Amino acid sequence: MNVVTRSRLAPEEVRAVLQLVDDVTDADGTRPLSEHVMLHLRYGGDTPAKNYLAWNGDDLAGYAHLDTTDTVEGASAELAVGPRHRGMGIGKALVEALVAETGSSARMRLWAHGQSSGAAELARSMGFRRERVLWQMRRSLYAPVPAPVWPEGVTVRTFVVGEDEEKWLDVNNRAFAAHPDQGTWTLDDLRMRESEPWFDPSGFFLAEAEGRLVGFHWTKVHGADPSGGHEHGHDPIGEVYVVGIDPSMQGRGLGPALTLRGLQHLRARGLSQCMLYVDEVNTNAIRTYERLGFAKWDVDVCFLQG
Repeated sequence: MNVVTRSRLAPEEVRAVLQLVDDVTDADGTRPLSEHVMLHLRYGGDTPAKNYLAWNGDDLAGYAHLDTTDTVEGASAELAVGPRHRGMGIGKALVEALVAETGSSARMRLWAHGQSSGAAELARSMGFRRERVLWQMRRSLYAPVPAPVWPEGVTVRTFVVGEDEEKWLDVNNRAFAAHPDQGTWTLDDLRMRESEPWFDPSGFFLAEAEGRLVGFHWTKVHGADPSGGHEHGHDPIGEVYVVGIDPSMQGRGLGPALTLRGLQHLRARGLSQCMLYVDEVNTNAIRTYERLGFAKWDVDVCFLQG
């Protein structure tokens, strides 16, 4: 086995990593890398980030991504080991390379996607401890979706590419000012997602009141092949990708109403299920989603070094 480090990957290396991710997703039922890392792979991503490739002969056996852009929270990492190469110490070798890069006192964060993820067991065995937990919640779309009840004066329309970006960013970053992932988006972050095959402005709902944007629900469909087939051998699933409410509209029922509007859209597309992610400590949001028919399905865990 040979572990090499790259600041940027060559096109053939990107293809090998994406194939590895597909293989792991097919085997485990959960994608091993976050959307942020997948975008980094496809579009170049954050300049300080590093990529670790574990080769077993000519086969790419494992991959790790190290993100050092957050100078407050510290470095974070994600990894994947191919199904045919497990039990060979590849995951441990990748984590050791990550720790060597960041330093033993740097308190690196390591994400494990899915509670059955081998990354979770690896993190615990190497002295990492649970720091943050994201719930994945799911809801059947065969069950009825109630009609949304809108606060007085609110109208809803869909996102217009080329016109709504700055207004959306302003509301998003106010709504998630204290959020470690969502509250610092830039125009480049948004445009990268607009370039993704899954992006569909007809499922991106904007709420307005008195001529200004006050909330939104951005839906997503994944597992669908743009050519009409299914990725990874399973039916496509809808996602409550992001729901954000301007602080001035908090507590008026706009969040649940926007969520229901998105669920109506996903149901009309013929999807059978919808999912979302929410921080385990955000109990208010969890209770709201439970009232809308969602239940806990799986977890992503952030482990902290030391």
